[in-house]
Amino acid sequence: MLDHFGYYVPTIQWLQNYGLVKGISNLDLILGQMSVWHIFQAGFSGIADPFLRMNSVLLIIYALYSIEKKSWIQLCLIPFLLLFIQSPSPDLPVLVFSLIVLNEILNGNKNLAVLFGFSVWVFTIKPTMIWLPVLTFLYSVFILKASYRKLIFGIGIMVLFFVKNIWTFGYPVFPLAFADFGTAWKPDPEVLKLSSQYATQKTYDMQYSYRSIRQFSVTESISRWLFLKGIKSVIHILFVMTLILLIVYTAIRKKILITLICIAVIVKCILIILFSAQYRFFIDVFFVVFFILCRGYVSKKASVRICLLLSIGLLGCLTFPSALQSVVPSFRPGSFMGNFEKEQLYRPSVYHYNRFRSFKVGNLSFHVSEKYPFNFDTPLPAISESYIFEYARADVFPQLKDGKDIRKGFTHQKLTEEEQLQVKQVMHIIEKSYR
Repeated sequence: MLDHFGYYVPTIQWLQNYGLVKGISNLDLILGQMSVWHIFQAGFSGIADPFLRMNSVLLIIYALYSIEKKSWIQLCLIPFLLLFIQSPSPDLPVLVFSLIVLNEILNGNKNLAVLFGFSVWVFTIKPTMIWLPVLTFLYSVFILKASYRKLIFGIGIMVLFFVKNIWTFGYPVFPLAFADFGTAWKPDPEVLKLSSQYATQKTYDMQYSYRSIRQFSVTESISRWLFLKGIKSVIHILFVMTLILLIVYTAIRKKILITLICIAVIVKCILIILFSAQYRFFIDVFFVVFFILCRGYVSKKASVRICLLLSIGLLGCLTFPSALQSVVPSFRPGSFMGNFEKEQLYRPSVYHYNRFRSFKVGNLSFHVSEKYPFNFDTPLPAISESYIFEYARADVFPQLKDGKDIRKGFTHQKLTEEEQLQVKQVMHIIEKSYR
């Protein structure tokens, strides 16, 4: 829900209305990502995909690929991928495409130009998939021993990705502030610092303050991350166990291709841990390890049965969330989910809020959702409540580069005395609404 209403839908709305806006991260930092998948979906949303369900089509294609290639183990993964088809989440395409590339590599596909280009494209959809282009590159060097010319297509895609990020965010890779090209529209350093602190807190599920986390020793950092309160502790422990299992399996098999896969996955995990070790950034590791360990051991009949049983069970839980919540009271998302309606068979349900307030600071007129953290159906330009307070702390505020044309982009400016008063008034109104 957080990503759907806070990132996916607002991103597609901006792309539909204004395209790639220069410096959009100055208005709402999260929009600086503008995933390639959302650019793709925005192109179809007004033609053949008004309900933003392109992921459903992709999952059908993936099922057909698995059957055509007789890769039965991949059918067992489809029930879990059903969780990603109800929204324009980039998680489903990166999981599907990475498993397809991995299967092709394991089957000895030697079309390096396509494999590497496709791997880089998956990375541009979601940079946490860095392991895939790393694997393909290692595959080209140590197994195919191919010419570097085969990598040119993928490198070209990577360059376009960097250009897109510099245009929307100001730096080559969101949200990392490195390789500074001196763009006038890059976010304020203080805003990036606050975002980095928030990402650190998210690593620990917001259970500790940033100051407390900074005081942890290495041992405390690991132990407190592993044993957080709630379900995330279980996920973290399973992740570590899964990684250990992959390393042990690699040592036993002693095959160069399996070793390269293990190295690529470990590289990805190290980078994620250094940045922000949130469980959602390494979900793909579970899929990859399951695929590697079980590939070739699951028959067609068994995979079909597993797929059908798990799919029916999962769809039943999603269709009747109140029943699941009565059995599992800790299933908190059930309280946000509505019951099944027959209209959903031909028209997916859409949540409407459409309550907002309008403000102006400097030359920027904007809207803020009333008593709600997201702006998925608030008129553009919209700013999340939390960012208003962050900008005030950093003593900056987004401004239009051209006061009459949003398409010219956004920049940030230090607040004048008059603008400080305007921001304080906005914060006062927001705080008052919650009393």
